[in-house]
Amino acid sequence: MNSHIIEVAPGAPQKLARAWLWMGLMALIGSGLLAILLVLSRTPGIQDVFPLKGFFRAALVVHVDLSVAIWFMAFAAVIWSALGRAAHAWLGWAGLGLAALGTALMTVSPFLPGAEPVLNNYIPVLQQPFFHASLWICGAGFALAVLRALLTTWPRPAFGAPLQTGAFLGAVAAFLALGAFIWSFLIVPRSPEIEDKLYFEVLFWGGGHTLQFQHALLMVVAWLWIGSALGKGMDDTPRALSAMFWIAALPLLVVPAIYLTIPAGELPHMELFAKLMIWGHPYMAPLILAGLLALWAVRGAPASGAKSAFVASFVLFATGGVLGYMIQGANVVIPAHYHGSTVGVTLAFMGLAYVLLPRLGYGEVDGAMARWQPYVYGGGQLIHILGLAWSGGYGVQRKVAGAEQALTTLPQKIGMGMMGAGGLIAVIGGIMFVLVLLRLMLKKRG
Repeated sequence: MNSHIIEVAPGAPQKLARAWLWMGLMALIGSGLLAILLVLSRTPGIQDVFPLKGFFRAALVVHVDLSVAIWFMAFAAVIWSALGRAAHAWLGWAGLGLAALGTALMTVSPFLPGAEPVLNNYIPVLQQPFFHASLWICGAGFALAVLRALLTTWPRPAFGAPLQTGAFLGAVAAFLALGAFIWSFLIVPRSPEIEDKLYFEVLFWGGGHTLQFQHALLMVVAWLWIGSALGKGMDDTPRALSAMFWIAALPLLVVPAIYLTIPAGELPHMELFAKLMIWGHPYMAPLILAGLLALWAVRGAPASGAKSAFVASFVLFATGGVLGYMIQGANVVIPAHYHGSTVGVTLAFMGLAYVLLPRLGYGEVDGAMARWQPYVYGGGQLIHILGLAWSGGYGVQRKVAGAEQALTTLPQKIGMGMMGAGGLIAVIGGIMFVLVLLRLMLKKRG
């Protein structure tokens, strides 16, 4: 076995990581089913045959929450469990139970009476009691997982310490994000005069921006772990890598400072968090360079699902980052940017899942489907976001579907056609990922 491979300790770390992976996989399955309808509702030609406009917004809310909020937090818990010590396992199991219950409620809430979608950023909501309950229950579950991560992933002076450092700092970011959500909930007034979208936009603004640091930190953890499994170990630069993680996390110090100096809901408060993204993420540059060097180092490694995911993740994340500096106005360049960035994180987690499966007691990931899956998913998403970016340049607005898109020119139709085709290809890649994991995870462990 490769000497660079970082193993997962038996007992609570393995068992909890397996359970959280199952939960994340279930969230992806639900999100993928909704994604098919979302893509069809915005694809020229098809949108006229299947009038899905009325369903679009409700499906979009649950799709985004399952594929981003739930999947990302569940896989973060996989990483925290796998890298953490075995202590305080009850916190992990209690958190998992609550998060699973909340996710189940969230999934069924659109089918219950009174579901009114609110398409705010970060965590869109349905104005429906069961959905609101699902958010609180999920939040409580993930809060317990974060608390356990803070207690069990303290970096140790041993092999793999850079990954523990990244995991721990990701948990710090999650802790600050949860605190920001609660702080905003207590401070931001709720009154009939304030429209729902504005209220929830403000409510999730600070915490949503803070969560981006968690996702980025854990994405690099996944990159380095994949690189280690493919033969590029971290034993030659552990202190430098740990220092890079600390540097990348420095902007998190600004989060409580913003809340302490400017009340949530005021315009300067929101502007400062927007600037935090612009000025704070460049602190990630050393880690991104480390990821690029790790990717270059494994270029000669045999083809595998993990290697394909590493390549696709880096390309999509870099593309999303470039598009972020091209945003002008409220058009579909915005979803092109965050799709690129979030899909980069998703692909990193997919690749790490391939690495972790045999270390969680399942079989080795092999075969052509696993090797091609990240390229199908990532390639489809690349076409999808380039189509969105192209259409945004011609004025197509975001968060609309069907005739509301007002696709009057050929370039607009070409761009949104690319979006639809790429989205459907990405759905196929997502199905391939689910099938690869289910094939191994449903087998009886020896």
